[in-house]
Amino acid sequence: MPQTSLPIATLDLPVLGMHCVACAARIERALIEAPGVAKAGVNFATGRATVEFDPAATNPAALRDVVRQEGYDAVVSEAGSTRTTHDHTAELLAAEFNRLRLRLIVAALLTVPVVTLAMAGHIVPSWEAALAFPARPWLELVLTTPVLFWAGWAFFKGAWIAARHRSADMNTLVAVGTLAAYCYSVVATIAPNWFTSTDAGHAHKTTPLPDVYFEVSASIIVLILLGNMLQARATGRARGAIQALIGLTPRTAHIERDGRDQEIPIEQVRVDDRVLIRPGERIPVDGVVEDGSSAVDESMLTGEPMPIAKTVGDRVIGGTLNTTGAFRLRATEVGPDTVLQQIIRLVQLAQGSKAPIQRLADRISGIFVPVVIGIAVLTFITWFAYAAHESRLPQALQASVAVLIIACPCALGLATPTAIMVGTGRGAQAGILIKNGEALERAQRVTTVVLDKTGTLTEGKMTVTEFRPRRPFAEEKLLHIAAAAERASEHPLAAAICRAAAERGLNLQSPIDVEAIPGQGIKARVEGLPVLIGNRRLLEANAVAVSEDREIAGAGKTTVFVAVDSQFAGTLAIADQLKPGAHDVVARLRAEGLTVVLLTGDTVDAATAMANQAGIERVFAGVLPEGKAKAIAALQTEGEIVAMVGDGINDAPALAQADVGIAMGTGTDVAIESADITLVKGDLAGVERTIALSRATMRTVRQNLFFAFVYNVLGIPLAAGVLYPFTGWALSPIIASATMALSSVSVVTNALRLRGFAVQRLPN
Repeated sequence: MPQTSLPIATLDLPVLGMHCVACAARIERALIEAPGVAKAGVNFATGRATVEFDPAATNPAALRDVVRQEGYDAVVSEAGSTRTTHDHTAELLAAEFNRLRLRLIVAALLTVPVVTLAMAGHIVPSWEAALAFPARPWLELVLTTPVLFWAGWAFFKGAWIAARHRSADMNTLVAVGTLAAYCYSVVATIAPNWFTSTDAGHAHKTTPLPDVYFEVSASIIVLILLGNMLQARATGRARGAIQALIGLTPRTAHIERDGRDQEIPIEQVRVDDRVLIRPGERIPVDGVVEDGSSAVDESMLTGEPMPIAKTVGDRVIGGTLNTTGAFRLRATEVGPDTVLQQIIRLVQLAQGSKAPIQRLADRISGIFVPVVIGIAVLTFITWFAYAAHESRLPQALQASVAVLIIACPCALGLATPTAIMVGTGRGAQAGILIKNGEALERAQRVTTVVLDKTGTLTEGKMTVTEFRPRRPFAEEKLLHIAAAAERASEHPLAAAICRAAAERGLNLQSPIDVEAIPGQGIKARVEGLPVLIGNRRLLEANAVAVSEDREIAGAGKTTVFVAVDSQFAGTLAIADQLKPGAHDVVARLRAEGLTVVLLTGDTVDAATAMANQAGIERVFAGVLPEGKAKAIAALQTEGEIVAMVGDGINDAPALAQADVGIAMGTGTDVAIESADITLVKGDLAGVERTIALSRATMRTVRQNLFFAFVYNVLGIPLAAGVLYPFTGWALSPIIASATMALSSVSVVTNALRLRGFAVQRLPN
């Protein structure tokens, strides 16, 4: 029986309570195994799960319950609530951050005296006797216990949840390490005789009371809480692009409804509502100007600060800023259908996706914790077997705890997703919408850039470029007659001629006796004189001798012939113009070692002429839309990694075939399915900006991964004590916990440097 394809919905689910990449992996597995789920991915850095599911088999509330069963929480908008998921998530994240800060403050206040009691005697020897009072271990026990089991309870809870699922994560390492030091210290405090012995020859001489390590347990919890808080703040800054986009939407709108103006929540605006936009206000929804005019700052879409003039009939986009005048618009898209919400959605999907390079880190993280626990056990056994008898247990304990703490794989888990998150967010601010991390990674490996001609390399509209009048006609007279005759035509060439006349301010008379000749041109009477305008065949068929301009034809331009009163009056050259700056963009791409190819369905002459203007050496001309994908495939068989740049509609097969499909947006069409990357402004310079951003982002990813790997490769042996036999130096668990916390923060901080990346051109 044939299977019917089920409708698939996509849910972006903010997840709360994750502490490490292993948490994300566990939630991801649970979601994938849930009924009705087709695909799921959880990103630790962004704190979000992206789930594709069958709405007939499950729903957002059920998916939230799956997350909760794993010991975490998820945010789902309540039906009928006016609060957005973004608002709710922001509130919960703020509350979670405040709770984390409170636990840190209380833990720090309790830990300071514990560390002082334990360490001050070593720093100031004269204090040692005063601090060696019998009740000191008991005081440390009282102060340390709430630090572990209240401030650090989340680590123990997470470790228990992981154990229930027969796995291990960062919480496991922290819990085992701190609990080992704490339990040893509790036993040493309650039953010190277990660790002391009496000398048989000196009945009254006993070994000193055993050391306790309460300060180790308490300090580890404080330092990791501090690292988590700094990491939460840093990743919050990394999400700044999304928050900035969300902040562009006004909370309310002024609309005209039921015969009066009223202010309503943005969620209540409906399609076809008339919305009043005052000077200085952000436009709440997408729409069309119905009356009034203004200049609108669309920099949030295009990255360009110059305001754009808007008059009746022009389209305006929600989130853009009205600068000077007031106008009313008719709402055409509201809620999730607006361009801004589409952009937010695309950026969230990109930030939640995984780049191929991240898979290596994920595989390593998946086996890392069990391996570390094994190394810690081996470290304990080795120290216990070979250290001095009187100190072997404390030294074995400290070394194994240091291994457990320093090896937490947070830096490894954050290395890739934080850079992807910041890079895609920075791209969105510059009008570069990247669908996923895979596209961002591939873009930096591109070797060949293929450009479509019309609308990509060129303006996409025909323009009169040259006038060749014949005596006694002057240039302006030739244009005046031709434009007057073409006023009644809707042909693109006619539109170009009329536009040229309008730009010169010519007053045109209406033609009479207009007759369209299919495939040739038109006949008309202008100012009482018969006029022919069209191709060579039209004039020759009416016994008008013409001379074709070889220079115009050789340049790939269209020649329009004009005859007045059976006399040849001259020619007009019409062509699609190269986009401003296109030649410079091509030159910079080639300077970076990239091959630039022109791919077009136009004639060889027209394509070659345009390629020469742009500085492109390789041309595929006369290629039909269905043949463009084959041309891309041919380049790929040559070993090229191809980026195809097109308009996203006619070039859809080629965009899909290319290693990286880059669609030239219109400022409103931001969700082109066939492309990996959309340039909102439609500016060719966006191609080099995309490659520059990709290179910078992947460079940051490699830096982060290098740092994370080196940190663990060097840190674990040092913590295990490999240098002790040679230098007498061993890594304290306290120093290990501080180093672990700082490693995660440093990775996120390095990724945040991308926020200041100037997305302008390829680096020299």
